[in-house]
Amino acid sequence: MSEQPIEVDVLVSGGGIAGLATALGLARGGRKAHVLERAPEFGEVGAGIQLAPNALSALDSLGVLDKVLKDAVFPERKVYLDAVTGKTIGIIDLGEDFVKHYGYPYVVAHRADLHSSLLEGCRESGIVGLETGREVVSAVNQPDGRVLVTTLDGSTYLANAVIGADGVRSPLRDGIVGDELVPTKYVAYRGTVPTEIVGEDITSSPSVLCWLGPNMHLIQYPLRNGKVYNNVAVFKSDNYSPDHDNWGTPEELDARFAVCCESVQNAGKYLSRDIRWPMYDREPTEKWVDGNIALIGDAAHAMVQYLAQGGAQSLDDSIAMASALLNSEQASDAFAEYTERRVEHANNIQRLARVAGELFHIEGIGRQIRNYSFKDHDAKDYSNLDWMFMPLDKAPAKRNYPA
Repeated sequence: MSEQPIEVDVLVSGGGIAGLATALGLARGGRKAHVLERAPEFGEVGAGIQLAPNALSALDSLGVLDKVLKDAVFPERKVYLDAVTGKTIGIIDLGEDFVKHYGYPYVVAHRADLHSSLLEGCRESGIVGLETGREVVSAVNQPDGRVLVTTLDGSTYLANAVIGADGVRSPLRDGIVGDELVPTKYVAYRGTVPTEIVGEDITSSPSVLCWLGPNMHLIQYPLRNGKVYNNVAVFKSDNYSPDHDNWGTPEELDARFAVCCESVQNAGKYLSRDIRWPMYDREPTEKWVDGNIALIGDAAHAMVQYLAQGGAQSLDDSIAMASALLNSEQASDAFAEYTERRVEHANNIQRLARVAGELFHIEGIGRQIRNYSFKDHDAKDYSNLDWMFMPLDKAPAKRNYPA
């Protein structure tokens, strides 16, 4: 325990993707940041992550794009299929026309590879402080304009600006917003297996496969230069209860998948059954800032994953935050610029991610109507994706959101 607070310029609570990207962005502009991570070591939980052009643009500006792309996979298309019938619903072509339109490709990467690239960049900068085993429990604005940060072990820090990149269960959000997690009643099971186990019929042409079924979906794509295959199964539990944890079990998973086609049922054997991931998000809020404390990433706008933009939006936050802090001497001015640039857009993605989830999981006649409505979709028509995928530096100030 430190007797006197440790004085730092910018303190970042959380050493995940958002936190490290922000610290690295500041370091690229010559400003020091100090990152506190509650885990005993820096690392990333999970397997695959989809990175749209806006995410790659952010990584490019941070100087780590080549590191991330080294082991990434460049899928040729994103395919939506009916999980029951096995028939194709619609396709997004991710080839040359896509890259020409956005200036960057669409890739899938291992989350650990993305995280390690950002961490390596921070270490190479020489001006990013990195501490593990420091769980931030509170941040309090002081009369002199600084922020007093306290960790679980009693250590204290005084910072000119504090950035809460501490995830969906953010203690700093609790102090600013004071809201609760929103349970979705859905759980996820994940599994990565050597590609040869899956077979060439599904991996010969690299694609992101999105199998959509009643109250469930399955996402599949190759990782690490095609050496492993990622599988993520998500389903709604009929036994959800806030009072006990006996819901979303492997038995429920098998029962939900029993109505699906053979390809989807076969994926069940690739999933790890010992860890289930309950899914939560947060209600959108415009209150991301309190004095010289600001939220980014999941702490600001935790979202369900149906638009595959959670990580990308965290990276966009980091670029906007670093830019604002590099351009303003006062944290309050920087945070005002940051929220002006990010709140409306990220909140809209939060809301539309929920709508996408309803579309993914629709039952009965609604499923047939959904499939029919996409039957004539042009695989190279990206107009409905521009508002989300366009790199931050190319996106208009006022975006055109889907109706």
